[in-house]
This record gives sequence, C-alpha cells and structure tokens, in this order.
Amino acid sequence: MTTPQDLLIVVLDEAAGHPVAPGELSLALAGAELIDLLKTPTIRLDGGRIVPGHLPGPADPLLTQAAAALVMHEPYELVSDWLWRRGNSLADTYMTALEAQGLLVRESRRLFRPGHRALADSPSRHRAAKRWARAEPVLLALMESLGISGKQANEPLHITDYAVETVLAAVGTALQELQTERQRRTIEQAAFDNLWRDPA
Repeated sequence: MTTPQDLLIVVLDEAAGHPVAPGELSLALAGAELIDLLKTPTIRLDGGRIVPGHLPGPADPLLTQAAAALVMHEPYELVSDWLWRRGNSLADTYMTALEAQGLLVRESRRLFRPGHRALADSPSRHRAAKRWARAEPVLLALMESLGISGKQANEPLHITDYAVETVLAAVGTALQELQTERQRRTIEQAAFDNLWRDPA
C-alpha cells in the first residue's frame, strides 16, 4: 500500500466523526503522492520545484500515473501548482481504485444510502490502521491538515526531511486557499441572494 491509499483508508475509517470534503482530500492525496515519489526517489525538489529523476518509476499503478503526469522540462513545476493540477478530482480516482481492488464495497443494507461504499475488512485496512495508531509522522501530518486528530494529537511530529516538510507545508497552504475561496464564494452568493430578496 502507498501513503495516498493509507490516507484515504484512514480518512474513510474516521469519516463518521470527521467528514472530509472531496476537494480537501484530493489536495492531500496529491501531496501524499509527492511524498511517496520523493522516497522512491522518482523526484527531488529544487527550490520548491519538482525535478523528475531518472530511476525506474514506482510499482504502484496510481503512483506510476502520477509520475507520468510530471512536468519533464525546465523550469519544472512548483509543488503548489502540482497539488492543484494533480489534485483535480483525485479523491474519486483513489476511491475507484480501492473499489476495483475489493477494498471498498457497495453496501446494500437499508441502513445505508443506495450505492453507499464502505471499507471492507482487509489486510490493507489493518495496515493503514496500524500506521495511524502508531502516529506515523507523515500520515499524522496529512490527517491533521484535514482537521482529523486522533489520540496522538499531543505527540510532536518528527519529520526531518526538508523536501517532505516542503510538501506538507504546501498542502497546508493549498487547503487554506481552498477554504478562503469557498468562504469568498459563500459571501458573494449571500450578497447576491440578499440583493434579490430586497426590492429596494
């Protein structure tokens, strides 16, 4: 399993008490992909830009897709730009992949909405849960960026890799920008609605 897949599984497990919007999740998944690509190492960072490497790419199909989507020419792409471009509907892509692997199943019980998908009890789910329970720093940081803190909330994060820190910081900034944009649109829509309600 990869960091993006583990992230999605843990988010789905925690979804009852901490729902996460697809847009936020997609940005975090794009960041998780970059972190895994850094570990391969399929990429490296240079001044906040993603520089593709020349080693064999990752074995995971979705990470292979991510590597294939890299900008291969100078000046290369900023991490922040990658998050917005790659993160476009990325949550749906990973949800579909989990379902194809049998890790996400359609619930038919009346307790759930028609077509509701639930996590299957699988080794992958248990591995992700163990990673979350032992407060693995990268997974914990990504979850906290989505507003989800477990019992590990008071434990300090020990991330010493500058490139990973750069990606995590960019994810946090992108999530703040998304929230700000949504607030702006809400305010504009409310003003528009008031205009039509007020005949004067």
